[in-house]
Amino acid sequence: MTLAYEWLGPLMFAGALVLLSLGYPVAFSLGGVAILFAILGSILGVFDPILFSAMPLRIFAIMSNYTLLAIPYFIFMGSMLEKSGIAERLLETMGILFGRMRGGLALAVVIVGALLAASTGVVAATVVAMGLISLPVMLRYGYNKELATGVIVASGTLGQIIPPSVVLVVLADQLGKPVGDLFIGSVIPGLMMAGAFAIHVIFVALFKPEAAPALPTEVRDIGAKALVIRLIESVLPPLLLIILVLGSIFFGIATPTEAGAVGSLGAMLLAAFNRCLSWASLKRVCDATLRITCMVMFILLGSTAFSLVFRGLEGDRLMEKVLLNLPGGAVGFLVVSMLTIFLLGFFIDFFEIAFIVVPLFKPVAEQLGLDLVWYGVIVGANLQASFLTPPFGFALFYLRGVAPPEVKTTDIYRGAIPFILLQLLVLALIITFPGLVSLLPSLME
Repeated sequence: MTLAYEWLGPLMFAGALVLLSLGYPVAFSLGGVAILFAILGSILGVFDPILFSAMPLRIFAIMSNYTLLAIPYFIFMGSMLEKSGIAERLLETMGILFGRMRGGLALAVVIVGALLAASTGVVAATVVAMGLISLPVMLRYGYNKELATGVIVASGTLGQIIPPSVVLVVLADQLGKPVGDLFIGSVIPGLMMAGAFAIHVIFVALFKPEAAPALPTEVRDIGAKALVIRLIESVLPPLLLIILVLGSIFFGIATPTEAGAVGSLGAMLLAAFNRCLSWASLKRVCDATLRITCMVMFILLGSTAFSLVFRGLEGDRLMEKVLLNLPGGAVGFLVVSMLTIFLLGFFIDFFEIAFIVVPLFKPVAEQLGLDLVWYGVIVGANLQASFLTPPFGFALFYLRGVAPPEVKTTDIYRGAIPFILLQLLVLALIITFPGLVSLLPSLME
């Protein structure tokens, strides 16, 4: 391609981002831009239309990808746990357990957020569930609005990094790495995130006790016997489900797809045990699963057409050349790629980032000798932070949609800032010390 037409690739990328920022559906934005630039490239004589003959083969390759089958299973499992009321009872029980401590309710939110992340992997479901259940209770008993909203949105985003995360499933597919490797590698970073949030809550409770009061005695004292029964009924079953799903993956007993199927069945059995399983609830869960899965598949098809035309216009070579020649080598590439993903996370969902941007960064990371499992984990942690960052963080809008009227948007924004800084601190530690990601995979070998 002549230098006069090298701008077509970057312009195609910019056009897709403009359409996405204007609110057009992702799949159709990507597919539409691909068709327009294919026609333009053909007119200019720099794109060979015969390349489109590879599209059916790529679609069949996507449809036969066994790894992607894990996505609807994990979405189904998370929806079932949320809509059956299991998540609500779990949060109520943990609130009573920690309620005698200052900041106990906020600590319960962090712990339940980590448990729900490990059993659902879906950020929206976790943030909405905890916003509906815990926010009114925290406000009723005098919690600071900023602390209450901040801990909810931060704990809800743990589903981005704690396995079984849908984000990690998609990233593993795009990076060409086993999903189980990314799951195992993300355990320590995910626990570090949750631990950082818990430590922050404890410090706030120590130095600003009025911001995080303990629950009144009449609310938390239900008797030791009743508390033990609630723990057995509400906490033990989800824990067993988590151990069953993640343990089977970590020890090589089942693939993530098989474990997701087992988890879906387990979630249905838990709902039946709690007398919450009905045809109506099952229909709602299946409908939510179908909608999200279809959205993912359409985005994947649109991004496949986009990448095909983008490569036909040699945009990938231009991007690779630019990224490989950045000052600082691997460090420069990490700074640029992490900053790009962080900023894009303000405006577009992780599916778009995984399907559009990650394939551009992957070959460069390989040529620079970076471990792709480690790179996938830091991308997931980065997306978690961007999902919280005002003014466009997705998790903030999820909570805004279910928060009571007395909670202002500025309260949610200010509440999220300390947790964003904690996430960036953990991200910096993961980048500086790659052994935090590689430790568990090496021990499992």
